[in-house]
Amino acid sequence: MSTKPTMADVMKHLQPVIDPELNISIVDLGLVRGVTVGDDGKVDIDLTLTSPMCPMGPQIMAATSRAAKQTPGVTEAHVDLTFSPPWDPRTDATEDGKAALGIWD
Repeated sequence: MSTKPTMADVMKHLQPVIDPELNISIVDLGLVRGVTVGDDGKVDIDLTLTSPMCPMGPQIMAATSRAAKQTPGVTEAHVDLTFSPPWDPRTDATEDGKAALGIWD
């Protein structure tokens, strides 16, 4: 019997997923809005994109799902897009993400 994965476990596996246009992790950009892990190992990921018209959206969603499924204990991964509130790198990105974007507060 496997151990139920945690949100932190899933986020660790999402870290290598890169926004191909910015070449920065989706985690560092703050694009992962939430991760819910069910007792059955099913994971729901709320994801936003840098723009609603992002041409790489389908690829980012697929890469996010694949990466989440690599987390031990995850049986399924579903990615939901959300654009509310809109992505704002000044508030959503990590310090590493802000530095990579050249945002210095």
